[in-house]
Order: sequence, then C-alpha cells, then structure tokens
Amino acid sequence: MEYLNIIFQEVYKILFLLVPVLVTVAMIVWLDRRVWAFVQKRQGPNVVGPFGLLQSLADALKYIFKEIIIPASSNKIIFILAPIITMTLALIAWAVIPFSEDQVLANINVGILYIFAVSSLGVYGIIMGGWASNSKYPFLGAIRSAAQMVSYEVSIGVIIINVLLCVGSLNLNDIVLAQQNMWFVVPLFPMFVIFFISALAETNRPPFDLPEAEAELVAGYQTEYSGMMYAMFWLGEYANILLMCAMGSILFLGGWLPPVDSEIFAFIPSPFWLIFKILFLFILFALIKAIVPRYRYDQLMKLGWKIFLPFSLIWVILTAGYLLYFNMLPGQI
Repeated sequence: MEYLNIIFQEVYKILFLLVPVLVTVAMIVWLDRRVWAFVQKRQGPNVVGPFGLLQSLADALKYIFKEIIIPASSNKIIFILAPIITMTLALIAWAVIPFSEDQVLANINVGILYIFAVSSLGVYGIIMGGWASNSKYPFLGAIRSAAQMVSYEVSIGVIIINVLLCVGSLNLNDIVLAQQNMWFVVPLFPMFVIFFISALAETNRPPFDLPEAEAELVAGYQTEYSGMMYAMFWLGEYANILLMCAMGSILFLGGWLPPVDSEIFAFIPSPFWLIFKILFLFILFALIKAIVPRYRYDQLMKLGWKIFLPFSLIWVILTAGYLLYFNMLPGQI
C-alpha cells in the first residue's frame, strides 16, 4: 500500500508539471502568431474565443479528428514512433527545471547535463521520421536537421561551461542562487547572445528553419505526417522552444530570482519571475521569426563552426583566466 501511495504522489507531481506545460505550449502558439501579426500590422487569430485565445484549442481539435495516413512504402513502426519520441523527449526535460527553490520535480546534482543529454536525443525523433517516410523531401529535411542540431549543440555546450566556471555546480538551483548579486547576463553578455542564436538553430526556428524550408522541401521531415502525429511533432517543437527559453532564463537571467532584492518584488511568487523571463525570451524568438530572412545552409554551418565555436572557446579561456587571476573560482567543482 505504501508503494502505491508513493507512485500516486509521483504521478500527481508529474501531472502537476506536464499539464501546465502542455497548456502553455498551446497558448504560446497563439502568442507567436499574434506577435507575427503585430509586426506585419495584421490582427492575427482573433475570432475563436476572447482575443482568439481558443484558436490553439480549435487547431488541436482539428488535428485530433483528422485521419492519420501512413504511407504504404514507409517503415510503419519507426514512422509511428518518431513523433512520440520527439514529444516525449521534449516534455521529460522539464523534470529538472526549478520554478522556485523547492518547486522542482527532480532536484538532481547534474541537472544541466540531464537537459543537455535529453535535448541531444531529440534529433533521433526527427531522423527517424525523415528516414521512415521513405520519401526524398522528408529525408533531406531530416539530414539537415541532424547536422544543424549537432553543430549548434557543440557551441551551446561550450557556452554552458562559462556559466559552470562561475558557479562550480551542475545543479540548476545552485546556478540560480549564484546569481543573487548579479545576473550572469551582465558579465557573460556575448555568451548570452550566442546562446540565444544557437537556441534558434537548435529548435529549428527562423532564420534557421532550413529542415522545413517550405520553398525547397515542402514541409521537411513532417511532409508525410498528418492528423495527431503531425500535431505531436508540432507540440514537441514548441515544448523545446519553451525549454530553451527556460534554460536561457536560468543560466543568464537569474531564473526565479527577482531583478532586485527588494520588498516590492518579494510579494510576487518566485515561479512568476521565471514565467515572465521565459515569455520575454519567447517574444524575442517570435520577433526574430517576423523580421529576419532565412539563412542559406552553408551560411548556417559557417556561423556555427567558424564563428560561434571559436569565439565561445576563447571566452571560456578568458573567463577561466579572469576567475583564476582574481581568485574568484568557486570552492568546489
């Protein structure tokens, strides 16, 4: 009976995290479209529900009731598994995100490594979807996506090393608490900019949306998908975008800490600060989608390998040298 009680408590905690994340993903699509419309001086979704807020729900219902078509020439098992893997991996990464000092599903000591590992696995779902479709456009899209994600994960990894040098811990709560005096965005501003651009490439967002370039590859690796399977790719994509915004907030913008440690800000609960920062970064994501043209594939690779990676490595050396010279290295690593 005690085991059942523990299982019930854990399931309750997981649902308490997952349900808000899924609802937020639906709402964030609405926000994305509204920001895009605002830049182009349009209304955006404004018919279904107040301010068009229920548009995402209407879209979800449409996908649920649409027929799922599996191509005759495809590898059926892998074809079905691909969107499930993509969505599952996008959601399980949220387990280690701290919303306040004690509001975290799994407060593990290697939280940052866990997120890095899970987000690296996300590319498998895309490769499987592209290959199992047995069609040239999805396959090309999947190859592009794999190369792009692997390229930019390297620079994200090096950027994270800068933050870890300043903190001396892989625990996400420790990273947040280390920013009580000053957010890392101030001393590590160039790294924040590179992290943000790399996050755009990592999540296949414009101007790096080459894997699903409509002009060349129809819809990239999603071409042969329909109904709920297509919606799962779409959910996974937006959950990943939110995760990257959460990572940016925790690593550079002080996570759930208020901007200034004062009585006025103390009234607002910690989770709200993290949510505000995630929304701020997401609005930047949406603005970039509306105002920046798409990169060419060779430009994308050049940016990742020849500019971001060497610059991040030089910055790691500078950070380590500065901390060592001024005797500011954290006690234990």
